[in-house]
Order: sequence, then C-alpha cells, then structure tokens
Amino acid sequence: MRIDILTIFPGMFAGAGPLGASIIGRAVERGILALRVHDLRDWTTDRHHSIDDYPYGGGAGMVMKAPPVVAAIEAVLGGDVGRAPRVPVLLMSAAGRPFTQAMAHALAHQERIILLCAHYEGVDERAIEIAVTDEVSIGDYVLTGGELPAMVVTDAVARLLPGVIEAESLAEESFADGLLEYPHYTRPPEFRGLAVPDVLTSGNHARITRWRREQALLRTRARRPDLLAPASLSITDRRVLSESDDDAR
Repeated sequence: MRIDILTIFPGMFAGAGPLGASIIGRAVERGILALRVHDLRDWTTDRHHSIDDYPYGGGAGMVMKAPPVVAAIEAVLGGDVGRAPRVPVLLMSAAGRPFTQAMAHALAHQERIILLCAHYEGVDERAIEIAVTDEVSIGDYVLTGGELPAMVVTDAVARLLPGVIEAESLAEESFADGLLEYPHYTRPPEFRGLAVPDVLTSGNHARITRWRREQALLRTRARRPDLLAPASLSITDRRVLSESDDDAR
C-alpha cells in the first residue's frame, strides 16, 4: 500500500516521524507500506510560497488556497483529478466524518490513499469539491493542524495490512466485533495486593473465553454504552448484562 501525505510542515514527518518507529516502521522496511510526504508549498507560484490568504466575507484566521492544494493532489496522482483513477483523497478536518475502525478496514483494502493536512481556518471549499473524496475527523476537538490526524489514520490503516500484525491479534481487539476489548493480565500473578483473576490461570479455555466475553460486554456498557445498540448480541450476552443490572440493584 502507498500513502501520500500532503502538508505544509513536512518536518513533522522527518524520518517518517512516529510512523518510522515500531510496527509501522517495520512495515515500511519490509515493503508492505510505502509512505511519501509532500510539501504543499512546492506547488505555490509566488516568491513567498504563500499557501493561505484572507477569507472572503471577513472573519478571523486564514484559509488555505485552492490552486496549490489542487495542483499538489493532481501532481501526486499524475493527472487531472477529473480523469485520474479514483484514489481516496482524505482531508483531515474537524468537520469531517468520525474516523472509525470500520473506516480503517475499508481504507486498508485500497492500494493507495492520499491524506491532506489542513491548517488555519481550513481549505478553500472549491479545492474540496474538486479534489477531495472525503473529510475525516479523529475526534470532537480541534487541533492546530491535520498532521497528527494523518499520523493516526496512517497508523490505524497500516496495522491492518496483511503481514503487519498477526491476524489473531486483530480479531480480538477493541471494535473488532463492535465491543471494547476485555482486560489483560501478565506476570507477576499478584501485584500490590491485586491478583490475576483465577479464571485466567484455571487452564479451562471455555471458561476463559466466556469470562473475556462477559468482561468485554461490561466494559463496553460502562465506558461506551453507545456501542451496544448496534452490536450483535446473543441471548447469552443479553443475559449477562441483565444479571449485572440485577446485581447492581
């Protein structure tokens, strides 16, 4: 897979930044993932390399200009956006669709994606209409720019590529089946008066599987109850939640 990142601060990705380390860095070294970082100012046409200008209609802040943004996307795609192959071009924007695990899985099936990092008050809407296929937000808060969201999206997508992480690890993590993941423990068996749950050292794999499912259900209800409504819950799952309600009373 190839991911192109368009930014006015390429230094944030020097040596691929956080993406050059750990699992994602190894994916790049092994040729599973190719990362390309492009400086948007390379497509400006004035001697000051101005990427932004005052907004029409007045107001605070500056707006990233459409010409260099569209020119950069077309150059990276290798042709006019109207005739180029439909490669996902995602604008990192607080006004975008919430980025989810389902979206990460969908993007992981692409051969290539382009991530556009916004700054200032945002990007001229005409550039978005012409060259952007989707706007993505990593949360209900505002950052100073789109570089950190681009890193988050890259990490979330790249780790799903075949050969990056063991498939078994991906199958049981949070959001894999619509729930948060169950709690984990490792040695020592007791730490500061807190012991590992007996079920995990019982050797009874059926009990362990059942316990983990119960913990995932209870943790999801406590922390993210909004995930339960769309989740596929069995009769047993619903009984676990109901019995927990009874115990709470």
